Amino acid sequence: MTWLDVRPFLRGTAWLDGARPVRADPGDLARWPWDMAARAALPVGVRIEFRAAPGTRAVELRYRAEVPGPDDPLAALRHCFALWRDGRPVGEVCAAPAPEASVTLPLPEGGGTFSVYVPEAQAPVPLGLRAVGGALSPAPARPRWLVHGDSITEGWWSTRPAHAWPADAGRRLGLDTVNLGYAGGARGELPVAEHLARLPGDLLTLAFGTNCWSPAPVTPEWLYATVRAFVGLLRRGHPDAPLLLVSPVLRPEAEHGRNALGATLTELRRAMERAGRDLAAEGDERLLVLPGRPLLREEHLADGLHPNDAGHARIAAAVAEALAPYTPGR
Repeated sequence: MTWLDVRPFLRGTAWLDGARPVRADPGDLARWPWDMAARAALPVGVRIEFRAAPGTRAVELRYRAEVPGPDDPLAALRHCFALWRDGRPVGEVCAAPAPEASVTLPLPEGGGTFSVYVPEAQAPVPLGLRAVGGALSPAPARPRWLVHGDSITEGWWSTRPAHAWPADAGRRLGLDTVNLGYAGGARGELPVAEHLARLPGDLLTLAFGTNCWSPAPVTPEWLYATVRAFVGLLRRGHPDAPLLLVSPVLRPEAEHGRNALGATLTELRRAMERAGRDLAAEGDERLLVLPGRPLLREEHLADGLHPNDAGHARIAAAVAEALAPYTPGR
């Protein structure tokens, strides 16, 4: 059976670099910090979404991936492709990374609309898919949600890509989530705002700030001005889209500890929230502020910084509640 072109089935994609889904404009990387450019090469949040006709027994996916050397600590890490239907996991298939390989995911009876969450390690590139015993078609397009943040947004310490809070919230709202979280980044880099301004999107969320306490210390005054500048650049491309600003979630060591410039995360969080509220009061009526501090308790942190699965679910629920009145079709 002929392989289908995977591109009409891809969701959660920002840009394509040839066949590879990437999360930064390949033609404008010179202005990006090297660490963020490296993270942008990973297919975080990328999914393959399709409708399967009744009687379709399975979907076969072909992909290529980098293969780590024998001494690489990632050499033993397997690729896991997770199958979801109607907001629920229905299967998972794992395989060892290979230069080119395919996996087969059995489908439950009755057909329907499915999502396959692509693994992130070794940046696998989907190449094609085909039905086993039936037929596939691309899933209908959904409103597109651009989510920018740091490693928490990228999904660190969630046990699977599907459990990261942007993926969870997107399923709750029926959105096509585009995860633009970059571990170690999201420090208010203004070229990122310009990238976001150029991307098509129906809703937007900014969830950054914790890396502005450390490792890139700033003052509350700097963060206040940067948030205003970031939103200003973003609004050039999305003047009327609902925009949710999520301030940093709990980080116990930073709440009252002072960074190299003398600022606590509590002070930085207040500055970020104040910038959002001031912009809303000045006429940006579709800018919303969600305070991040109340969303998590210490038991929701896996390592003192990143949420565990329960923490990701709590953030997802709060974000979905905030965005629900502004989500098209709801």
